[in-house]
Amino acid sequence: MSELTQLYDQIRVCQKCDLSKGRTNAVPGEGPENSEIMMIGEAPGFYEDREGRPFVGASGKFLDELLAGIQLKRDQIYICNVIKCRPPQNRDPQPEEMDACKPYLDRQIDLIKPKIIITISRFAMARWFADKKIGEIHGKPKKIGNLVVLPMYHPAAALHQPSLKKVLQEDFGKIPQILKEMANLQEEQEQKKPEPPQQLSMF
Repeated sequence: MSELTQLYDQIRVCQKCDLSKGRTNAVPGEGPENSEIMMIGEAPGFYEDREGRPFVGASGKFLDELLAGIQLKRDQIYICNVIKCRPPQNRDPQPEEMDACKPYLDRQIDLIKPKIIITISRFAMARWFADKKIGEIHGKPKKIGNLVVLPMYHPAAALHQPSLKKVLQEDFGKIPQILKEMANLQEEQEQKKPEPPQQLSMF
């Protein structure tokens, strides 16, 4: 059993906060453990709570379209949320709920080791961009160590505000170039590494 699977098992039976009392299913997240891209939303909604999977409603379909626009599929990226259980009536997560779930998200980031984290909720965005507004920083990547964090609007926002559809398409369009630049940088760094000293043959 992989460490990620073990983590999912812990999340599914978690009772660290009161959200556990009202859930149908916890929604740990899904995607390949070696994904270069990690997307972090806010919390499960109605359909996610029923199925135990992230982004299965209308916003999930639009997400699939956005990914197809850059020649990617859902199963190539890792998707999760800041909190793993649905808040009542989809209200905002409470601070104590986010605190309870933080170790799970921290562990997911450690295990996946993505190159890009896309934040698609203000609660995910606040982790790296405290006191910033999405309207100011969407689509603007920020390099933090070996990671690039790219804030974006939530796909659901475009369903309510059609003008954001083009904005999201443009922001998603930056992902391939970011990945390419990161790969080039990694290659340059590896070429600069000093070669290990050669072992002398002993006669």
